[in-house]
Formats: sequence, structure tokens, C-alpha cells
Amino acid sequence: MRLLLSRLLAALPLVLAAEPAAAAWHKASSKHFIIYGDMRPEELKDYAERLERFDLAVRRVRGMSDLPLTDSERLTIFVLRSENAIAKLAGRNASGFYQASVSGSYAFVPRIAGSKMDKLALDADSIFFHEYAHHLQLRSAKVAIPPWIVEGFAEFFATAKIEKDGSVIIGLPPLYRARGLFRLDALTMEEMLGGTGKRLSAEEIELLYGRGWLLTHYLTFDPSRDGQLKRYLDAIQKGVPPLQAAKDAFGDLRALDRELDRYMRQKFMAVQVNGRSLPVGDVAIRPLDAGEAATIAVHMRSRRGVDQKAAVAVANDARKAAAPFPKDAFAQVALAEAEFDDGNYEAAEAAADRALAVDPDYVRALIYKGRARMELARKTPGKANWNDVRDWLAKANRLDTENGEPMMLYFQTYLAEGTRPSKNAVDGLLYAVELAPRDYRLRVNAVRQLLVEGRLAEAKDLFAPLAFQPHASEKFRVSNAKVMEAILAKDSRTAVSVLDSAMQDDGPQPGKS
Repeated sequence: MRLLLSRLLAALPLVLAAEPAAAAWHKASSKHFIIYGDMRPEELKDYAERLERFDLAVRRVRGMSDLPLTDSERLTIFVLRSENAIAKLAGRNASGFYQASVSGSYAFVPRIAGSKMDKLALDADSIFFHEYAHHLQLRSAKVAIPPWIVEGFAEFFATAKIEKDGSVIIGLPPLYRARGLFRLDALTMEEMLGGTGKRLSAEEIELLYGRGWLLTHYLTFDPSRDGQLKRYLDAIQKGVPPLQAAKDAFGDLRALDRELDRYMRQKFMAVQVNGRSLPVGDVAIRPLDAGEAATIAVHMRSRRGVDQKAAVAVANDARKAAAPFPKDAFAQVALAEAEFDDGNYEAAEAAADRALAVDPDYVRALIYKGRARMELARKTPGKANWNDVRDWLAKANRLDTENGEPMMLYFQTYLAEGTRPSKNAVDGLLYAVELAPRDYRLRVNAVRQLLVEGRLAEAKDLFAPLAFQPHASEKFRVSNAKVMEAILAKDSRTAVSVLDSAMQDDGPQPGKS
């Protein structure tokens, strides 16, 4: 069973309410996570160890590598008090969410969710496990992934149960998805597998999660379906329409639907990973200092992302929170980010300078120093010193070579200056895509540069995950198809023109669950 599970899953791409009392905030640092939580130290340590155990179990089942990570590569988790606090931060109805870009990967999860009295309620563990499964799948995914796989995969691991002996059971049914498992008329199999790109209703989304889990589980454990998921995904990557790819891989979709109905009525299989094979490692716990505690709320809001209106509010709050702590590097970087988002580049640079006076090697301070200097150079091109701007970003890159953000920004300095990017800058941009493959704008910028340089074969491979994305909006499906058509016709000029037009609109946001 374990071998079958590993083989089948290998087909999947590797893919605030009222602010809490500041004194209770602590930070945990472990091999795979940086966790901020309003929790007692012993609670946070136990929480981190459970997450590490879950990570190790998923990697064991998936056969994934486990290389050392820098701070920029570890997942940063913000543990809020409740689902209501999560929804307020998200600005929508959400129990938890995950987002990833070249600036980092972040998960926002509740400390408490659901009810122990309600077995059908979504609990806090399931919320986090779902979001972290997205992280493991999407952070390394370089191919187009239909939404039912994205959510079915996450649900497959969301129900993991950590036993008292440290073992982890994977594959249990998500009882909280009962509604999505039994409302079979809300979304047809053709619509789910075919990736029509239509906007789904709440009821259809619920079925996508539930039925997506069921199909993932079935393809994982039923030997008669061995290899079909891989054929489906491979065909999509080659440009086969998703519905045709599904029919070619799975056969009669109505028969598949009937088989799923029968499968749902039997006892579900699961796999248990022995706890002795899951060494958790060290977890360092410390309380946030006064400056960190004072600015953690604005830091979370900035990391969540802001529009123009929110940027003003966050910057105002950041100034008040950071003012008493001019020598706290974390507080000043939180202020620098908020000022930058609000377009106050001089103030952002000043805050970054205060952080660097405390810690000259603080990578995020160097990044915001470089960002602010670049925007100021754009405003006064006659006085711009572009080598100075690049020096700040190059230093950040030297300190954290696996952080894609300084590489992306280094490349952008040449575009801002209006000069041809150096080979080193282009190589850095392409490596940044490797580090953050789900960042839409980053990938498009890299594809555009390859087209400008006439590297059409590389551009085609890099653009394929966007061109063949089954769940893109109709607008982007059309423009992406035009770009790929131009690339295949070796018409770089048209491909660049269509890309530039599409980039004037906001692209899909990476990593949202």
C-alpha cells in the first residue's frame, strides 16, 4: 500500500480581529517553519513539533527531498486567535489561507477552529495541514495544475492524524466535506476535470473540494487506475484540452463517476507513518521583543498584501507602532514596508537605514533599501546612481543566495534605467522563477526577457504552465493562448506585445487557497 501511495502521489507536481495582548507573542524557529503566535512557549513548541512531524510524514509518503532551508525558504506562519480574525485579515470568508510569491511563502491559520462536539466541523489542524499541503505542492510545481488536484491533494493530507506515539496517519476521510461529497448534482465530472475556467458558486466550490479529495484518494489506492493521473497531467502540459486529456487518461467519465459513488460507500484505506522514523529536530522559542510585539500586527497586514486604500491605513498604524522603537530592526523594516507600499519612498529608505544601523546584514532591510532607492531613481533619473541601487540588492543576494526577491529586483533595475540587462541579471531572474515558480508576474517577466533575447524554446517551456492552465479566467486563457501561438510561430514580437497588454491588468495571485 505504501509503495502504491508513493507511486501514485509522485504523479502530482510538487507542487485581525482585535489585536491580542503583545506580551503573549512568541516566535518559534524550526527546520521548515518560522511561526509567530500569541501562545505560551510550551504551547508554541508543541505546535511547532506537530507541524514538523506532519512535514516529515508527508515527505516520507511523497518521497520528497529535505534539503537545508534559509529563512526566506522556510514557511512563515502567523497563528491568529480565531477563524473570525483570519476572515477579517483575509477580507473574505476564510478559515485559513496560504500565499506564495518571490517575496516569500506565508500561511495564516487560526489557533482555535471548529468544535470538539461537532465531528463535521473543520478544526485548526486540518486548516493548517490543508494550507501546508498547498505549500509543498505549489512551491515547487512547474506545471499547470487543475484546481480539483490542487484542492484534492490538500484535502488528502488535511485529515492527517498525529498519534500519541508520534506516528502520522494519512488518507482519512474529511468528514467536514460531507456536503461536497454527497451533493453530486452541483458540479459534473466533465466540469471538474475539464477546467472550463468558469467562476464557481460556493456550492460548486464545496463539491470541488470534497469530490476532488475522493478522486485523489481513489486514484491513489485503486491499482486499476495506476498511471492515469500522470497521463492526464502530462497531456495538459502538452496543450491537450483538459476535458480531452481527462477522457484519454480516465476513459468514460460517467463510468468514473459511478465508480466514485461506489468507492465512497466502502471503508477508506489510509497509510500510517511510524513515529520513530520522524525525527523532529530542535525548535527554538523566544518571546517577541517590545518592538516586534508592537509591530507584528502591521507586519501581518503588509505580508497579507494591501491595496491603495489599505496601504494608507497600514502606514499610519505602522508609524505609530514603530515610533517608540527606532533601534529595533524588525519594527523599522515593518515600517519600511508599510511606507513603501504607501508610496513614501524617502520614509521607507529612512526606516530601512535605521534597521541597517542596528543590523547591517538584515536581508529584508537591504531589500527595502534597494526597493526605495530604485523608486527614487525612477523619479529623478538625472540624479540616479543605478550602480548604488544594485549594490544594495547584490549584498542582499550574497547574504541569502536562495532568496529570489533581490534577484528579481536586480534585474528590474536595468529596465527602470532603460538599459540592457546584464547576463548575470538575466540568469538571476531565471533562477528566481525556479525558487518561486507560482509567482505569475515573475514568470511572465522572465518569459518576456527570453523572447526579447530570441530564446524561444526556453520561453515556450517557461510559459507552458500559464498557457495550459486549466482554471485561468477566460480573459487570460485567450491571451495566454495567443502568446503560445506566437511563440510556436517563432513570432517573438507579437508574443511580447500580447504579454505587455496582459500585464497591464492584474494577473492571477499566486498560491491562494
